[in-house]
Formats: sequence, C-alpha cells, structure tokens
Amino acid sequence: MPLHVHTEPADLAPAVLLPGDPGRARHIAETFLDAPRLTTEYRGLLGYTGRYRGVPVSVQTTGMGCPSLAIVAEELVQLGARTLVRVGTAGVVAPDVAPGERIVAHAAEAGDGTTRQYLGGDASPSVADLDLTVALRDAAAAHGGARVGLIRTEDAFYATTPADVPTLAARGVLAIEMEAAALFLIGRLRGVRTGCMVVASNHIGDDAFVDPAVLQTGVDAMTRTTLDAIAARHAAEAA
Repeated sequence: MPLHVHTEPADLAPAVLLPGDPGRARHIAETFLDAPRLTTEYRGLLGYTGRYRGVPVSVQTTGMGCPSLAIVAEELVQLGARTLVRVGTAGVVAPDVAPGERIVAHAAEAGDGTTRQYLGGDASPSVADLDLTVALRDAAAAHGGARVGLIRTEDAFYATTPADVPTLAARGVLAIEMEAAALFLIGRLRGVRTGCMVVASNHIGDDAFVDPAVLQTGVDAMTRTTLDAIAARHAAEAA
C-alpha cells in the first residue's frame, strides 16, 4: 500500500476522477456512481469506487496544488490506475468565458515548480492525452458543450492579479488552476492517459465569487460529461 493513498489495488478502478476537494469527491461518488464505497480517508484524501453505466470508476481527492496532486497521481499509477482525469474549477482569464462554463484542457502552461523539479529545472509542454481529450470534448456536446483550449497551472493562488490578465489572454490562456500541468507530465512519464475538465469560476479580479448554484450546476455537468467520456472510451477499447 502506498504511503498516502491507503487503497488496496483491488479496490481501485482503472479510471479515476481527480477532484481537489474531498467534499466534491464525496458528492461525485454519492450522486453519480452506483454502489459507491469509501476506499480510503487517510489524511483527508477521500477515495471512492463504484460503477457508472456498468464501468468501474474511482474518485480520489488530490488536495490543492501540484505537489499534492503529484503524490496522489504517482501512487494511483502504482496501484494500477491507467486513466486519470482532473475535475475541478479554474479562475477565468479569457473575457468571453462565463462563470459556469466547462473547459476541456488540451494543454497547460507550467507555471508551477513541481514539473520543473521532475525535469531537473527544464521547462516542457504539459499536454493531455489526445484520445481522452477528444472523448471529453465529444461527451460535452450532450451537456451543453465545452470550450477546448489552453489553461495555465500556477502554485500561488493569490499571486496573479488583474494586471496579468491581458498578457495571459493575449497568448490564448482561457483560465488558471493549480494541478493540470503536473498531472499531464506524470501521465507522459508513467505511460498513462491523463485529461482535464474544469468549470470556470469567477474572472481574475472579480470582487465577488460566482454564485454557488451556478458553480454547482457546472460541476455536475462537468462530472456527468467526464463519466460519459470514460464510459465511451471503455466501450471503444472493449470493441
């Protein structure tokens, strides 16, 4: 058993959803999975396994930021996971993205320290698995659609200011979050599929956070979309 994700290999599905928030992990398991069971609660990193449309699926909390995500992702791979999808929220950069919209990330700018430590200080593109990204995009069409584009991963939640937004938007960044770059890199290094879908929260610099009801509607649509994509990939691989 790994040091942090206290789950037995037999209790983990090959496909795992990765929310940062343990409350969101519980919500996903109890709302969307058939017969969910708690597989770990060590360090507050709640994990669940159940079925969606007959397909085994796990949900595993990662905590906040790339260092925590990297620990969890590495240990899930050790346990046998082969598809890892981040599901979370992101602060909006692009002016035409509205709160509650879904974004499928095909790549993430690496503004974090974790990816550079993995690469000995070098910078490298952090790119999602193509087939999984296409599956997420296609599944989103049944749930109101989703943007597909570039996001940015950062370590410091409060460091980016409204003054930074024009430069980021000009180079095509849609939103900022804190985990995807490390996930994509670990997927490439360990030979597993990785993907990411996030819900847009507030624009960087907004005085108030997005209405919780708007955000929850987006989270539920994101979750359903991601699970549909996993089920579609499972069916395609079994054919």
